[in-house]
Amino acid sequence: CTLHETIRVKSGAWDENGVFIYTTLNHIKYCLPNGDSGIIRTLEVPIYITKVSGNTIFCLDRDGKNKSVVIDATEYIFKLSLLRKRYDHVMNMIRNSQLCGEAMIAYLQQKGFPEVALHFVKDEKTRFNLALESGNIQIAVASAKEIDDKDHWYRLGVEALRQGNAAIVEYAYQRTKNFERLSFLYLVNGNLEKLSKMLKIAEVKNDVMGQFHNALYLGDIQERVKILENAGHLPLAYITASVHGLQDVAERLAAELGDDVPPLPVDKNPSLLIPPTPVMCGGDWPLLRVMKGIFDGGFDGGRGAVDEEEEGAEGDWGEDLDVVDGLRIGDVSAILEDGEVAEENEEGGWDLEDLELPAEVETPKVSGNARSSIFVAPTPGMPVSQIWIQRSSLAAEHVAAGNFDAAMRLLSRQLGIRNFAPLKSMFLDLYTGSHSYLHALTSAPVVPLAVERGWSESAAPNVRCPPSLVFNFSQLNDKLKAGYKATTAGKFTEALRLFLSILHTVPLIVVESGREVDEVKELIIIAKEYVLGLQMELKRREMKDNPVRQQELAAYFTHCNLQLPHLRLALLNAMTICYKAKNLATAGNFARRLLETNPTNENQAKTARQVLQAAERKMTDASQLNYDFRNPFVTCGATYVPIYRGQKDVSCPYCTARFVPSQDGLLCAVCDIAVVGADASGLLCSPSQI
Repeated sequence: CTLHETIRVKSGAWDENGVFIYTTLNHIKYCLPNGDSGIIRTLEVPIYITKVSGNTIFCLDRDGKNKSVVIDATEYIFKLSLLRKRYDHVMNMIRNSQLCGEAMIAYLQQKGFPEVALHFVKDEKTRFNLALESGNIQIAVASAKEIDDKDHWYRLGVEALRQGNAAIVEYAYQRTKNFERLSFLYLVNGNLEKLSKMLKIAEVKNDVMGQFHNALYLGDIQERVKILENAGHLPLAYITASVHGLQDVAERLAAELGDDVPPLPVDKNPSLLIPPTPVMCGGDWPLLRVMKGIFDGGFDGGRGAVDEEEEGAEGDWGEDLDVVDGLRIGDVSAILEDGEVAEENEEGGWDLEDLELPAEVETPKVSGNARSSIFVAPTPGMPVSQIWIQRSSLAAEHVAAGNFDAAMRLLSRQLGIRNFAPLKSMFLDLYTGSHSYLHALTSAPVVPLAVERGWSESAAPNVRCPPSLVFNFSQLNDKLKAGYKATTAGKFTEALRLFLSILHTVPLIVVESGREVDEVKELIIIAKEYVLGLQMELKRREMKDNPVRQQELAAYFTHCNLQLPHLRLALLNAMTICYKAKNLATAGNFARRLLETNPTNENQAKTARQVLQAAERKMTDASQLNYDFRNPFVTCGATYVPIYRGQKDVSCPYCTARFVPSQDGLLCAVCDIAVVGADASGLLCSPSQI
């Protein structure tokens, strides 16, 4: 490990436990093997350690005299025992040492031992927080009783609900008088008896909405009609009674409404608003039997006090909350009917007496295999999505597994990609396309299934194939053909969208062979050239009031690496624009280049020959252009100016578009996802490259 000290270290030595004890100007400190450090004691004058033995440090002072210093090693020995998992030493030190303080509690929390920190804490709020963190619901209940704060009862209810401890959830809701949540809890658990009592409580409290909700949960139609009628909503009461077949009540309400009887919908099949009948009343979630932890109940000297406390605590959940001036949930019906509270009978216990058994009678012992029938769930295996990403450096497979963060880091490191907004929809498509979901029983959750690439029935059951991807190289070839077709038809906006889509999809495909990798790289170059050229052409069409800039952009378009039919169209376009602007020399150059391509269209060839003849008669340009066809150049993808051979430039690490140096560190204007000039290792799209 590495430890950084701001003050110069004077001396140091190792003790017999492998802890490094060292001194600075004012302190004796320690450093554990994992890098944790702390202060043992403060020094008045510096010392120089020669040896550490137990709790004694042998050292030299500034006069060179030998001396010994006794230290308290309890703190770092305790931390070292935790680090080495020597929990017997830890328990012994907790029983016999005076370890305490906020620093020790914070250390135990940080290292994942909140259950140990519980034994150092006296403050009930801190104990409550530690108990929730460690999942010790019983200590949390005890602390919540001492604090008796609404917020703490609410947090206890949330944690108990997460653990499936319905009894404590009910108790917490009762203490906070949270009747809405309590009613819903009874509904979920199927406890119709207590749900009926909640209805009566809402009636006593004159809570109309609470009455109606509980009547809905119970499916009590007559009670709902009664509530609506008492609240003055006679039309709603009439419709509810009519739909649910309560004809007598409906006729009585119709008589009261007179001419205001609401009409019922015709030719529609009404569905009854009745909750499903619970098959059984649910309680606490079942728990698996697990081995008791080393720190569970180990601090009471083996007296079994913890077990007795848990057993005694279970009886508290029978209490019901005083909700209306001493009115308890269990006593509602008795008070409403008779107005009397049941007498509390004091019982004397079980009244067990000792039996005088004969000496020869032996009590049969319980078999040691009594618990052998308990079901223990098997250990879950590794998820398929985790298997996919274990040894993969392909970003597409990480996306398919749902590991978006790792995929973005890979794309950033390999291609310099920083803008992931254009890739968001493709990330989601890849993830959803590599997973399927199987519906089981109605009450059971769906079963997720991984869709694997190249799976077959003859494959070994324990061998996992890579994920199936919704994007492949053949799809990109189809997009390329569609882009060519749109460019030929002059649909430049549609063509630009298609070529940009290719650039955005390439980082998320996987190919098998090295030859296909070369084809993917070639596809990136083709898409980049067309995106740059189409962007310049669309820009040219926007600048109708600047004929010089129009000619320059048309000229730069002819230097993009295009397919021959598209190059001819670009040359014809540039030739026409320059000829109309009286730049005959430049137009003649485009005409000559067009004729060198041997155009198959006779009209194109005829027009080019005519322009060339006119240019040869008068080799002049009416306006000066920033364009020299004799000097090789590439076009900047952001500013659309020529970068001649020998001039400094920067490039996009993904699409290889070139830019002037001022664009370094900015987002690439061609691919719109990578950063210009960023360091990148290169495209990785095939297992053969790994």
